[in-house]
Amino acid sequence: MSNLKTKFAEKALPLAVEIRNFVKENGDVILGNCTVEDVYHGQKGIIGLLTETSLLDSNEGIRFRGYTIPELRELLPKVPGGTEPLPEGLFYLMLIGELPTYEDVLDIQANWAARANVPAHVFAALDAMPITTHPMTQFAIAINALQTDSVFAKAYKEGINKKDYWDYTYEDVCTLLARIPIVAAYIYRRTYKNNDHIASDPKLDWAANFAHMLGYDQNEFYKLMRLYLVIHADHEGGNVSAHTTHLVGSTLADPYLSFAASMNGLAGPLHGLANQEVVRWIKDMQQEIGEDPNEEQIASYIQQTLTNGKVVPGYGHAVLRKTDPRFTAQQEFAKTYMPDDKLVNIVWKIYKVAPPILENTGKIKNPWPNVDAHSGALLLHYGFAEYEFYTVLFGVSRALGVMASLLWDRALGLPLERPKSVTYEWLKATVASKKANV
Repeated sequence: MSNLKTKFAEKALPLAVEIRNFVKENGDVILGNCTVEDVYHGQKGIIGLLTETSLLDSNEGIRFRGYTIPELRELLPKVPGGTEPLPEGLFYLMLIGELPTYEDVLDIQANWAARANVPAHVFAALDAMPITTHPMTQFAIAINALQTDSVFAKAYKEGINKKDYWDYTYEDVCTLLARIPIVAAYIYRRTYKNNDHIASDPKLDWAANFAHMLGYDQNEFYKLMRLYLVIHADHEGGNVSAHTTHLVGSTLADPYLSFAASMNGLAGPLHGLANQEVVRWIKDMQQEIGEDPNEEQIASYIQQTLTNGKVVPGYGHAVLRKTDPRFTAQQEFAKTYMPDDKLVNIVWKIYKVAPPILENTGKIKNPWPNVDAHSGALLLHYGFAEYEFYTVLFGVSRALGVMASLLWDRALGLPLERPKSVTYEWLKATVASKKANV
C-alpha cells in the first residue's frame, strides 16, 4: 500500500467508526428542517424535488400521473388485439397528464421513426471498445456520442431566450428516445451475437421493434417488452437515475449529457444493476443446492446469505413498505405465459419464504420484493440469458420517465440544484451548541 493510501486509511477508517457512533447517539438532533440521521442516511424521505411525472407511495407503489400500474395496464392504448400497454402512451401520459388515444400513440411512433437515423460515428465509437466492455459502459458512451446532434446545445451556443429552452429540449428528447433502442440493440448484437445486426422495422411499435432488433421476434416477447418498458419507466424524482438527470440537467446540460450521467448511476448495484444480481444469486443457489430447491433449502440459503454479511438481491426498497406492484405485474404476466417455468417458480418460492426471514432480522424496514426480483426470470424464459445486458433494458425504459421529467424542468424554468453540505466538525459543533442550549 502506498504511503498516501496508508495515511488515508489511518485517518478515514477510525473516523468512519466515530461518525457511526455519533449518528447513533445524536441522530434525532434537528438541523434546520432535517436531522443528523437524515444527513448521514442518504436524505431519505426529505422533500426537496419537484417531479410532475410520477409519485411513489410507500404502500400503493408508483402512480404515473395518478394512475397505478394495474390501471395503466387496463387504460393505456394497446396494439390491436394486444394485452399490454404501449410505452409511447405512457410517455404521452407523463408529458401531458392525460390518457392518450391510440391515434396519439401512432403519431408518436411516426415522429420517432422519422428521427431514428443513428450517426455512423456512434457505432464507430462502440466498435472501438473491447468486446468485453460492460454493456452499460457501452450504453453511456454511445449516448454521449449521440450528443453531437443536440439541437439544444447548438441553439444555446447561438443564444436563445430561456423561455424557449423547452422547445429545443423537446427536439432532443424525442430524437434521443427514437435512437436509443437502436443503439442498445447494436450493443447487444455486437457483444453477444458476433456483430450480426438486425435492421429496424418502422412498422412495429417502439417496444416490439426493440425486441425485433435484439433478435426476439416472438409475439409473447413483444408483449413482455411492452410491459417491461412501461413498468421501469419512472419512479418519481428521488431515485438515482431520475435525480441525476434532474441534477445534471439543472446546469442546462442538454438531454444527451443528462441522460448519459443518469445511466452511470443506473449501472450501480444498489440501483439498476440489481436485476442482474438477482439472477446471479439464484444461479449460485442452484449450483450449491440443486436446480429445483424446495422452500426449506431456499430459506437455509437466505439465512446463509445474511450470515455472510450479504444482501438478498431483489428484496427491500428505500420507500416501499409492501410488495412492489411492478413485481406483481410481472408475476401476473408469468402466470399467464409461463406458469410451469422452473426459474419462475423458484422466484415465487423465494417470495413465500424470504419476507418473514428478512423481517425477523429486525434490521430491514421493507422485507418485500421489488421490481428486480422477477424481471430476470421472465427474460430467461425466452432465452434472453445475457443478464449483464438487463440493466440496458432498464435504461431504455427509464429514458421515457427521466426525459419527460427533464422537459418539464425546462418548461417550468427550475433552477440550478445546489443543496448545502457541511463538515463533520460543523456537525459536532452544532449538535454541542444545541444540547448546551436545551
